[in-house]
Amino acid sequence: MSNANTAPARWRHSQRVTALAAALALAGCAVGPDFKTPELPPAAQGPDYTPGPLPARTAEAPGSAGPAQEWAKGMDIPAQWWTVFHSEPLDQLIRSALAHSPTLASAQAALRQAQENYNAQSGKLSLPSVDAQLGVERERASAIQTQVAGGQLLTLYNASVNVSYTVDVFGGVRRQLEGAQAAVDAQRYQVEAVYLTLTGNLVTTAIKDASLRAQLQATREVLAAQQQQLDVIEKQFATGATPKSIVLAQRTQVAQTLATLPAIEKSLAQTRHQLAVYAGRLPSEAGLPEFDLASLNLPATLPLSLPSELARQRPDVRASEALLHEASAQIGVATANLYPQLQLTASYGSTATRARNLFGSGWDFWSLAGGLTQPIFHGGALNAQRRAAIAAFDSAAAQYQGTVLTAFQNVADALRALEFDAATLKSQSDAEAIAKQSLDLTTQQFRAGAVSYVQLLTAQQAYLQTHTALVQAQAARYADTAALFQALGGGWWNRSELADASAAPKN
Repeated sequence: MSNANTAPARWRHSQRVTALAAALALAGCAVGPDFKTPELPPAAQGPDYTPGPLPARTAEAPGSAGPAQEWAKGMDIPAQWWTVFHSEPLDQLIRSALAHSPTLASAQAALRQAQENYNAQSGKLSLPSVDAQLGVERERASAIQTQVAGGQLLTLYNASVNVSYTVDVFGGVRRQLEGAQAAVDAQRYQVEAVYLTLTGNLVTTAIKDASLRAQLQATREVLAAQQQQLDVIEKQFATGATPKSIVLAQRTQVAQTLATLPAIEKSLAQTRHQLAVYAGRLPSEAGLPEFDLASLNLPATLPLSLPSELARQRPDVRASEALLHEASAQIGVATANLYPQLQLTASYGSTATRARNLFGSGWDFWSLAGGLTQPIFHGGALNAQRRAAIAAFDSAAAQYQGTVLTAFQNVADALRALEFDAATLKSQSDAEAIAKQSLDLTTQQFRAGAVSYVQLLTAQQAYLQTHTALVQAQAARYADTAALFQALGGGWWNRSELADASAAPKN
């Protein structure tokens, strides 16, 4: 009697224990490290990017490229940062390039691929697998199987549904999905990095185009002046006032200046070709705009993000962080492989000798099964795989640190470049003005016979050198201004349409 009374109680207790064990298993923690964003070096918490403080304003020089610039700490960066140059042709070129660049299209396709890989893993790992099978088989059964002399020909119809599910007891599945999502994030930031690199390359190449055009114009102006001087000297030679040696020297000078033109024209042509490729065009295609330094506006106020915010703004740093996250998740996957794996399976179906009897009474079958697999000996492979995952994480951590250091270097380089560019431009502007005055005065004196030809030649060479250097200094201010915007991340976070794996091209 007592056995009869205690049996139900034992059964209920067993049920509660089983249910509790299942709940604990299903709610188990994921093994392996929980990822945390690495902390920046202590120096990154300070206000400066450079060892010494920057001046409040840069030097000022005459001309469109000469205004003083100042830094606005904490000022946000516009998404279309290149519009600060106020160049409509540049803006149109970049917008067209973003729509036609194969490099950007490739990065966007890689993002869609990463997203679909995540979707595939998510459906495969986190949900049960359900498969349906339907088959027919013609066979001859033996007399032993059928109890009929001579055997019997049979047609067997089979239909079944099979379900399998791996219970994520130790979080291996969750870690795999975590790693797959991190891979998607990494590729999303790669798209933003390609976007930033492309726009930066377009701006700097357009500035180079304008610089080469200005150098070409300056050289032609000097060449025209030298040719005029040669005409005067040849007239003087015709009257016997000038020796033949001076005529030959001036002709040499004209020829040397003329010889510099093909090299500049070559660089300009190659720059145009590169600009076309960045824009997603063939070099032979028409319609590529030409640029002029004087048409570009130099922004007087430059945004300067706080050093502590730089790592969140740079897409290459964010991509490196996502790859580090993925490596961290792989440690969890490798760790989970050391623990038992619980597999649940179920099937339901029917086997009959006539199709109409499928799923009829007496012909159906079903099964439920659970299996637990505990790795015991794999020749050290599982532990080696975990150690390899840890080493991969350490490698990704070092790469992340290197990416952060490079990001801070880029900003520091750009800031110092802007400071020294302004000082260089001021000095070059003064030097060019003095050289021009000297050339004009020396030319007048030479025509009056007050100075020698050697003095004239020296003045011509000085002006050509200072004039070319001035153009290069002007271009450097524009290029390094663009470099600062690029080094600070380019304002991608302010765009209304960020990199999205769902943004597939329409057929």
